[in-house]
Amino acid sequence: MPKLLVIATVPAMLEAFLLPYGRHFRVQGWTVDCAALKASASPECRAAFDHVWDVEWSRNPFDLASVFRSIRTVRKIWQNRQYDLVHVHSPVAAFITRLALRKEQREGRTRIVYTAHGFHFHERGGWLRNQAFRSLENLAGRWTDRLIVMNREDELAAHQLRSLRPNAIRYMPGIGIDLNRFDACRIDVSAVLREWRERGISPEQSNVFLVIAEFIPRKRHADVLKAFAKLPPKNHLVLAGSGTLVPAMENLATELRIHDRVHFLGQRTDIAAIICVSDAVVLASQQEGLPRSIMEAFALETPIIASDIRGSRDLLRDGRGLLVPVGDVDRIAEAMRCVARQPKEIEAMVRRGKKYIEQFRIERLLAMHGELYAQLLSESYSAIELEHMQSFPATAEANEICR
Repeated sequence: MPKLLVIATVPAMLEAFLLPYGRHFRVQGWTVDCAALKASASPECRAAFDHVWDVEWSRNPFDLASVFRSIRTVRKIWQNRQYDLVHVHSPVAAFITRLALRKEQREGRTRIVYTAHGFHFHERGGWLRNQAFRSLENLAGRWTDRLIVMNREDELAAHQLRSLRPNAIRYMPGIGIDLNRFDACRIDVSAVLREWRERGISPEQSNVFLVIAEFIPRKRHADVLKAFAKLPPKNHLVLAGSGTLVPAMENLATELRIHDRVHFLGQRTDIAAIICVSDAVVLASQQEGLPRSIMEAFALETPIIASDIRGSRDLLRDGRGLLVPVGDVDRIAEAMRCVARQPKEIEAMVRRGKKYIEQFRIERLLAMHGELYAQLLSESYSAIELEHMQSFPATAEANEICR
């Protein structure tokens, strides 16, 4: 049976997106392993995969010492198991993995798939940064059997990479979402409502806006806080997530005199329930691939306000959400007001999102990956057979065998 290695930079990506893939292909009889930084410390990864490997790497591809260490580790992992397929999901890990296994890939001993969850070069990136990451991606394209993209702008960018064959690029609608898990009828919100009351939030009398994002610069939490400060005092803002910018955002809330209506929830495992009791999800990012929080809000029939960028634009176009320019605090505030002032329009928007999310079902994405893997394995076996046949002496007997 086939052997598959799934790689990400950090175990959080495996836990958030890829556990269903480990379980699914193991049920098919495959050997499915994973690798990430400190992945062995994750109980979820240990349960979903046959074997868990640790790779110490940096997110910075220009940290050469870390790159060389990672290359050696990836090679050792592959040599240990001789994987038929290697599927990598993080930009830096993807470059290092393809560099490490370029000989094996070139000789047809393994097939390498890279899913781009948003290229590091994009419309709002700086020229130098974009050039650097585009060059790295163009180089690594030589060692890529399939590149999966999940938004149309990345698909266009992939076709502009000189090193990739057009038929090596595949568009897939995300990585999949379990719509049974994100079904409002099955979610118990009582614990969250109790917490809301303890925080002084009354959903019946207030509009509750929710931000689900790591506290890092590109998520632009400050824009949401400044926009929220323009709303009437009966509203509340809740922010789920952790990160280095939490203290700075807490200070900003105090400076804006909204600290009594802004609630920092930290890292949460009950996101579905929190979305259910919120009036809208707000995502003000300047860079995304295909935002999971928007898809979850679609499934739970919660309105969405998001910046008009790659990925978010794909999801919210055709009236499925409210798009605002990046960094436009006034437009974010106006979109928040629309949630309360235009109930009929918002209800229609929510219905469109609910219908649209069906194509992102995890079952569909698992099937699409199964088809892709089968095609790659078929190509691999054909290459091996061709190499075997070409090793025969050029005799009449050999020609007969080849026929």
